[in-house]
Amino acid sequence: MLAMKYDIKVNNLRKEFQIYRKEAGLKGTIKGLFKREYSTVRAVNNVSFTIERGEFVGFIGPNGAGKTTTLKCLSGLLYPTSGNVSVLGYEPWERRREFLKRISLVMGQKNQLWWDLPAMDSFLMNKDIYEIDEDTFYKKVDDLIDLLGVGDVVNIPIRKLSLGQRMKCELLSSLLHSPQILFLDEPTIGLDVVMQKKLRTFFKDFNRRFETTVMLTSHYMDDVKELCKRVIIIDDGVIMYDGSISNLIRSHAKFKTISFVANKKIDRADLDGLGEVVKLDDLSGVLKVERDNVPIVSSKLLKSFNIEDLNIDEMGLDDVIREIFSKG
Repeated sequence: MLAMKYDIKVNNLRKEFQIYRKEAGLKGTIKGLFKREYSTVRAVNNVSFTIERGEFVGFIGPNGAGKTTTLKCLSGLLYPTSGNVSVLGYEPWERRREFLKRISLVMGQKNQLWWDLPAMDSFLMNKDIYEIDEDTFYKKVDDLIDLLGVGDVVNIPIRKLSLGQRMKCELLSSLLHSPQILFLDEPTIGLDVVMQKKLRTFFKDFNRRFETTVMLTSHYMDDVKELCKRVIIIDDGVIMYDGSISNLIRSHAKFKTISFVANKKIDRADLDGLGEVVKLDDLSGVLKVERDNVPIVSSKLLKSFNIEDLNIDEMGLDDVIREIFSKG
């Protein structure tokens, strides 16, 4: 197959579900036996985007926004109601063998490894499923074991591993066949901050080393900030933003923070009218200031107080996303 500029092309993707509505109580149950009422829920509403080969894209939104539904359509687990989707030149829902051997879907809340067997047994089963030759398999296993640091646990039954160890083994299993596209759905959910950091480092190294195209959904903005230059924001099944994180912050962050350190105590009353006082100790403080007023406020601080240090920062990605969703 010829090389393509885009690994993923989505045009007006729409996915609807028929939801059964049941009245409460015995009466509602009996009524439902004879006449069922359904309503249509539109999970994804005319979504369009493209992703280039090797990109690491954050796909974010609140609960129920349509993130997982979109990933399931792209990986072929769901058939769309309408629209066109091309992944590596294939229509995902056809579930062709050649297509399935080139993608992988990792869901943080779903297990694919056999609970009572060591992870290595599941790896060997995947070797046969994906028709990986012996030499390639063991070289890949060794490389991934080294990258993930799980050499001491792959021969222990899965049920005896910690959540972090199981997640690493899940990843190893999903990457054995060297997928060209990796869909990550909340891969760090439930993990402690140390394990989240380790997995982010692994994803970054894996993407760089193998030029794998990655779509990541996560409610942890640290995942998105560290791994993705581009984000697609979806809410209520509709794309609200598609672009770089830096442009997102510049275009949606109406405020900046001014942090300062003085050599004399500053009273809160002295800061009235300059901005929202986020923090104020004896000699240091943080002000939240509208972007357009930052030059004026900074100048007033420097002229009116004995300022030793002053820093101006953009709002964090977490704050920007929170503000976007809170305003609908």
